[in-house]
Amino acid sequence: MNLAFALVIAILFGMGATLLLKSDLIRIVVGMVLISNAANLFIMASGLSRGQAPLYPLQDGVPVSDPLVQAMTLTAIVISFGITALLLSIAYRVYLSVRSLELEELEAAEEREEVEQERGEWRPI
Repeated sequence: MNLAFALVIAILFGMGATLLLKSDLIRIVVGMVLISNAANLFIMASGLSRGQAPLYPLQDGVPVSDPLVQAMTLTAIVISFGITALLLSIAYRVYLSVRSLELEELEAAEEREEVEQERGEWRPI
């Protein structure tokens, strides 16, 4: 089971890192989501202990599962959801202003904007 978790974590992390190197903003966001999911699986796999639920009254002599791992994973899920929402809203705003999500076209638009600012022709949208 641990080997399966390790393989899934490695595949998710590798796919996320590959997508982070692409030149499209949506693929970059998806890469961040995959890496955050790999981190969540890593947290769960590293602290995985089987036992009864950590609710009182506890039975004597029976191992108890660690609730801290579950709380940390839930916190990581909430944080990654917030970051994903922020990245998607930034990507949407960039698309509205430039009409493209390709990094090369965004760089060219930024250079055009700098030239227009130097000439005094620049007007905010």
